[in-house]
Amino acid sequence: MESNRKLKILLLEDSDDDALLIERTLFKDGLPHLLRCAETKQEFMDAIREFRPDVVLSDHGLPQFNSMEALGISLKEIPKAPFILVTGSVSDEFAVSCLRAGADDYILKSNLTRLPSAIRNAVRKKTLDRLKREARTALRAQNNELLKANKELDTFVYSVSHNLRGPLASLMGLLAIARETDAEQKFGDIHDMMGTTMLKLDETLKEIVDYSRNARGELQLGVVDWHTLTEGVFHRLEYLFKKKEIVRLVELKCDVPVISDSDRIAVVLTNLVANAAIFSSSHRKPCVSIEIQTHPDHTQITVTDNGIGIRSEVLPKIWNMFYRGNEASQGAGLGLYVVRETIGRLHGTVSLTSEVDQGTTIRIELPNLAG
Repeated sequence: MESNRKLKILLLEDSDDDALLIERTLFKDGLPHLLRCAETKQEFMDAIREFRPDVVLSDHGLPQFNSMEALGISLKEIPKAPFILVTGSVSDEFAVSCLRAGADDYILKSNLTRLPSAIRNAVRKKTLDRLKREARTALRAQNNELLKANKELDTFVYSVSHNLRGPLASLMGLLAIARETDAEQKFGDIHDMMGTTMLKLDETLKEIVDYSRNARGELQLGVVDWHTLTEGVFHRLEYLFKKKEIVRLVELKCDVPVISDSDRIAVVLTNLVANAAIFSSSHRKPCVSIEIQTHPDHTQITVTDNGIGIRSEVLPKIWNMFYRGNEASQGAGLGLYVVRETIGRLHGTVSLTSEVDQGTTIRIELPNLAG
């Protein structure tokens, strides 16, 4: 209620003495107001249309009209205005029935001192109710917009996954054929540049799909087959390991069954192992290792390489979305961001240590979600 604004109060009362007593109570309290009185149903209806009151005060018994009828009209015509019953004497049962019907409060004429505070409280409550309704309406609108955006994102991800990566795979196949048929290797450098560009595009599309699936998809829990999972990771990256002649090491200490999302763990390991392969050192035999140890309540995963390492000034930024700390990066800079977000969805933690020209170690701890 604005402090400098006068409340428009409509009083339904057929007793001049009682109306004067109510007016005096409001004046004595200092409540800023404009008061209009009505004695009949018609006067009450006219006042609602012309006066547009902020508050309605109503006696219970009037000739050929009562407070319950007035309440019904008030709720229909001016639902935002509080309705307070001000009467001589009513039973507790009737007072409760009025409140249940929509009245905001009731005051006995024998104790009008509470009337100003009742008006203020009722106006404040109506204002809060209105703000809540507006907030819910805005929230529903935002939710509808979010649902629309999510639907559009689903369509986009489907397009990325099928309509773009499919033709890209065909182009990579045609490039392989071109390399084989170019016996004299006249276009060898061109083919290599084409292949590198297509791999970067494919990696970017894969990162986008991985990010969307992790952010929007539900966890698919089951017993993790660590041997099959790690074999699948290296199989997907076989082209990188063959090209760079990278040694792979896997050590599994997985006697304790673990419940988690195998697909998400595979995404994490694929990103980490791919990074280890891409940023391998040319000065020594590249090596990438995965060590997994399961416990009743958690799993420890360590991925280690002997690659080029990460500069100290780059380390604080490597988990950021779209950050690329090295020009050798093939994707959009989503890889490690996807790793961190995916591990977060699995309620796990990840840490990374690295030394330039020595290598990088990533340690992951995932809870066993059996419970």
